[in-house]
Amino acid sequence: MNPQDKRQFEALFAPTTIALIGASGDQSKHTSRPQRTLRKHGYQGTIIPINPNRDEVGGDKAYPSVLDVPGKVDHAFIMVPRNAVADAIAQCAEKGVAVATIFTDGFAETGDDGRRLQEEIVTTARNGGVRLLGPNCSGIYSSKPSVALSINAAVEKLDIVPGPLAIISQSGSMTGGLMSRGLGRGVGFSRIVSIGNECDLSVGEISEWLVEDPETGAILLFLETFRMAPRLAQAARRAVEAGKPIIAYKLGRSDVGRDLAASHTGAMAGGDEVANAFFRDNGILRVDCLETLFELPIMLRGQRPCKQHRVAVMTTTGGGAATVVDRLGTLGVDVVPPSETVVEKLALKGINIPTGRLTDLTLAGTRTEVYSAVAGALLGSDHCDLLVAIAGSSAQFQPEITVGPLVEADKNGKPLAVFIAPHARVGLDQLAEAGIAGFRTPETCADAVNAWSKWSTPIVRPVPDQKLVAAVQRTIDALEGRSPNEVDAGKVFKEIGVATAPTQVIHSVDDTIGLKFPVVAKVLSADVPHKTDAGGVVLGIKDAAALPEAAKAILKGVGSKHPEAKIDGILVQQMERGGLAEVILGFRRDPEVGPIVVLGVGGILAEVYKDAAIRMAPTTLEEARSMIDEVKGLAVIRGYRGLPRGDCDALAQAVVSMSHLASIASIADAEINPLFVKPEGEGVVAVDGLIVLTNTETNGGPRSPHAH
Repeated sequence: MNPQDKRQFEALFAPTTIALIGASGDQSKHTSRPQRTLRKHGYQGTIIPINPNRDEVGGDKAYPSVLDVPGKVDHAFIMVPRNAVADAIAQCAEKGVAVATIFTDGFAETGDDGRRLQEEIVTTARNGGVRLLGPNCSGIYSSKPSVALSINAAVEKLDIVPGPLAIISQSGSMTGGLMSRGLGRGVGFSRIVSIGNECDLSVGEISEWLVEDPETGAILLFLETFRMAPRLAQAARRAVEAGKPIIAYKLGRSDVGRDLAASHTGAMAGGDEVANAFFRDNGILRVDCLETLFELPIMLRGQRPCKQHRVAVMTTTGGGAATVVDRLGTLGVDVVPPSETVVEKLALKGINIPTGRLTDLTLAGTRTEVYSAVAGALLGSDHCDLLVAIAGSSAQFQPEITVGPLVEADKNGKPLAVFIAPHARVGLDQLAEAGIAGFRTPETCADAVNAWSKWSTPIVRPVPDQKLVAAVQRTIDALEGRSPNEVDAGKVFKEIGVATAPTQVIHSVDDTIGLKFPVVAKVLSADVPHKTDAGGVVLGIKDAAALPEAAKAILKGVGSKHPEAKIDGILVQQMERGGLAEVILGFRRDPEVGPIVVLGVGGILAEVYKDAAIRMAPTTLEEARSMIDEVKGLAVIRGYRGLPRGDCDALAQAVVSMSHLASIASIADAEINPLFVKPEGEGVVAVDGLIVLTNTETNGGPRSPHAH
């Protein structure tokens, strides 16, 4: 942490002097709470209420303005009405306040007027060297030193236990709820931050600070959206290096209302799928259950992302185990059986275990020596990377039988997740004291294991191919500001190394072509977003005699549905044969997380199936290959059940090439649909595609091809 960051970190979490701007002497008002909360939790610094109508507030000398305060002020907590916030920030800047937290709402979250006002206060603060937290936030909590600078009632009322977990929440109201749930799980906190609108200090920047905070061992995020995603990505990568996991609970899994794009790529790359790609590529663990936020960090203590994620399961209750294993199955997490070595090793001790995926000890598991030997053998074996242990009634009434052996066996550093089927407070407490993750429900246990199974080392972004970038940029520059049509898109795809089907443009229905029949005819226009729907496509034209009629039909159909469209001609394309699969390959600049590349099952039903893999762009050849494996519908080109293999190498290279469009700022969206995958060694061919330039829109959104 550089000296400037250290100063700001200390002003945020360890201020020696705090000014409460807008503090009330009326104890029934929420603006009186920060003063009480600071005192209750043992704040040792100086509290200075700012209230022009009083000389004293809550037993502390009050001042009319922060400018009237003698000496320096490290941190100002602003609780004045919205129309007074700008003046308060200006005074903080003049005073030299390092950090100001703004509780007041009514800014960017309310619309354009609030956004403009927020931008004004940010400008004032930056010019004066003041860092801003919020607006629309409830404050912060710090354990060492104790600073409970918050307007949240839960922070005031609860007895907060110090510990290694930090919380950053975009929801102010949930900050107290998260803290309360964590305390109920027996965990303690180092720092808690209500981040608000992130007008200045962001989730990413504070996460970076917490990575270097010796009091913090793991960082928990409650997210509603992404703001300043590159900074969060940077923090996440540093967190993995430091061995401090970042675990996120993000809302929006069912958000279908956001209009990402009119292209298939946008429709397939919805907000939640993109969020998953962002988390995965940057080494952030994502959980589905709120409770898992507080249980997973214990399981990850001392862990780093591993290359394999093989899960073994042992149990004394078949039904209890099924509740976890069944859930793991729906999440795509595979369970491995014990190795022959483990089976033989235990057999030598007179312990016979089943060789299936579930090591069910049944009644034998109620013998301490059996449970201990099996747990030790599984944890010590190299056939699995994590052990899930499910305990039944013995954990409630005789914890020494199952919990005790797990405490003793957990010595080799392998992650261990324990689900106790009954309500067993003593057993859970013993696990917690030993630093072992104990789960109260099968859902959170499976959720934690699933998050771990997707945890990987952040992807190292490849260096852009400068020759490729320069060639594409020349093609874009040659457009001289006009919207690219399909021919222009084809030129870009050729520049990045993706072959296109032979084409020819005709400008009259009587023009002849030099292509082999059969052919396809398509309207060539940047103003027709859906060619098929507009009657702008004719397939299977068998000979030269049929071409003029096809061209006339296209012009008539498009003319009736898009009379204003500028027609650049008719694109005649040789029909491709021998493709084993149609895929969609897309690139887009997501407004929240940045450039992404999408690969999925293609054709006109691509949006229906939504069978796609997403990565941040640019990506690597290894990741491109993993994307091919991830798309279920592409099993047909992976040699499924003896089918001929497609050219997966060429497809992977096309994915990488498309992802390098991230380096060309003028391209907002690119798509090939369909891209034909030919047999192994024969390559891939782009049949239809589009390029959308930055700020280019048609009918409210980027254009999309629907030619086939």
